[in-house]
Amino acid sequence: MSKYDLITIIGPTASGKTSFACRLAYTLDTEIISGDSRQVYKGMDIGTGKDLGDYVVNGIPIKYHLIDIKDAGYKYNIYEYQHDFHEAYTAIRSEGKLPVLCGGSGLYIESVLKGYNLINVPENKNLRKKLENKSLEELTALLAAYKTLHNNTDVDTAQRAIRAIEIEEYKKENETDSNEYPPIKSLILGVDIDREIRRQRISSRLKIRLKEGMIDEVQALLDRGISPEDLLYYGLEYKFVTQYILKELSYQEMFSQLEIAIHQFAKRQMTWFRGMEKRGLHIHWIDGTLPDTDKVTLVKELLE
Repeated sequence: MSKYDLITIIGPTASGKTSFACRLAYTLDTEIISGDSRQVYKGMDIGTGKDLGDYVVNGIPIKYHLIDIKDAGYKYNIYEYQHDFHEAYTAIRSEGKLPVLCGGSGLYIESVLKGYNLINVPENKNLRKKLENKSLEELTALLAAYKTLHNNTDVDTAQRAIRAIEIEEYKKENETDSNEYPPIKSLILGVDIDREIRRQRISSRLKIRLKEGMIDEVQALLDRGISPEDLLYYGLEYKFVTQYILKELSYQEMFSQLEIAIHQFAKRQMTWFRGMEKRGLHIHWIDGTLPDTDKVTLVKELLE
């Protein structure tokens, strides 16, 4: 039996963590739990980088959890994630398997590894009204004034920043019901990728995703009646492509602004992961340029 109850694979966007996780799950005959805040949504495939083709290894489909579980337009939260994660985790463990958690949403992942007590916070319409005209920079500064932990990696739109402030204000004023889950003993693997290689991969992948139909994907969501505001809320690809479709940005403006935003997002992800180490979680960093089979060999050695 392993001394761990979970394997966690983290890394910035475009680091190749999904294909690595799938190869590992195939080798260990186990299942993957997604640790991504946007892959929960149906119909948001290209922009969130689900890469579902990776979940078939040597013709064998790898079972995955917490992908495509909510309709686009819904605002999924970390409180729900903790609950959904533990349902999947318990089911996989009950089969005697060692689950693989894989993703880049740092707070989601840290919340389950450390067993954070989280609360389900209702909408505060008055507060939202008060904050609605503030810029993202102003909102981020307000958020920084709070003492507790919040997810700066995903706060890339004003709406997300307002939601984070809403949670902090609620916690200040209320005795809160929390969901208590124990910390999990996990082997944590970080996919380490040189910044210049990461930048090249992000730029190349963005071009590929646009060719694969990312604009059509966003248009289809709008055609299904999902409001532009809801898509802007999801940030990154959905924010900038929606602005392009609404003719608020030219194609070149959309591409260059989105490219910069993804680079900034990857940098924030790495800052979060370094913070996880400072908060007591030990991460084994693995060279992201190694073939997946070599990465799997390293993991097997760490498990022994």
